[in-house]
Amino acid sequence: MLAALALALLPVLPSVLPAAAAHAAPAGDPPSAAVSRKEAGAGGSITVTGRGWRPHTLLTLLICGQNMIGGTNSCANGDGRAVTTDDRGAFSRPLPVAEPPKPCPCVVHVATVTGPAAAADAAFKVAGHPVAPLPQDVSAGRLAVLAQPRLIGSGGLLTWFGAPPQRELAVTVGNLGSTPTKDPIFQVGTSHGVFAPKWEDQQWRGTVPAGRRTEVRLPVELAAGAHGDYLVSLKYGGRLLVEQPWEVGRPWGVTLFWVLLCVVVPTVVFRIGMAVVDRVRPPRPGAAARPGRTGGDRHGDRNDGRHGDRHDDRPKGRQKDRHDREPGTGAAPDGTAALPWFTPDTAPSTTATERPPSKGSA
Repeated sequence: MLAALALALLPVLPSVLPAAAAHAAPAGDPPSAAVSRKEAGAGGSITVTGRGWRPHTLLTLLICGQNMIGGTNSCANGDGRAVTTDDRGAFSRPLPVAEPPKPCPCVVHVATVTGPAAAADAAFKVAGHPVAPLPQDVSAGRLAVLAQPRLIGSGGLLTWFGAPPQRELAVTVGNLGSTPTKDPIFQVGTSHGVFAPKWEDQQWRGTVPAGRRTEVRLPVELAAGAHGDYLVSLKYGGRLLVEQPWEVGRPWGVTLFWVLLCVVVPTVVFRIGMAVVDRVRPPRPGAAARPGRTGGDRHGDRNDGRHGDRHDDRPKGRQKDRHDREPGTGAAPDGTAALPWFTPDTAPSTTATERPPSKGSA
């Protein structure tokens, strides 16, 4: 029975094995793209297929002139299409044929929109479109990223108080061309949320030899007080090379400053206002300041209290009225009777009694 089953499956195996190998082979292959026709005129349509891409990745399809040496500026961007790969990283999408702004040789350029950068080109000829020789530095601008980018640096005390955050974008690039690349000009962009990146040209001083790799470091700076999730992008020759996320902390020092300002300023204004009110407020009617006492007076007061005497601490005006009265009258100027100014223990006695003489006195 086993022999009969093997003989029955023998004619089917040659057709099954190549199909299984075809599906398993692209697992380690780089992304690729192919076109249904090598030449077509403007207004026609071709089918672009691809394999080896990441599953469920959004891609763009463009027809570009001059082998896309000048980046997307040499592509027919208005007639491009987008496609999402399937579970196996493959796609198939019709693409209308349009004349690019640059002369041929032309290519169909396929590139990722999100995630790590990846691209592939398929040769294509637009019938009736002009053809021109490629620039002399065709191979000079072929730089590729060979390692995961890094952001080097950290924030300090000034950044905590709202200074512009600064980092260095370190990228390992390799020269895939046949001639060295000297002083390449990169484009560094930063974006926040759904906003488009703000690009800035930065020239790296150095030479990348042909077939060699080197680490490129470019400064990245955000606006003062920036915080949140940012995305740092790097372009070269119009092609997006890398995208690196950057999480920037909130400058809590600025918040602390405003809190202190809202507390200190009202307090200072209140104290100044109270000082001004104390100076301009008129004195109360009938109130007068008492004269200050010295240490000796206080000591005298304590001695007088010990002997039963009172200290006259009435206002000077009242003392002057008392001295201006006629001696012995005991009456105030308005005719009212005034009390004598002495204590009960020092008042003169109203009845005089003679002490009896002691014994033996003459």
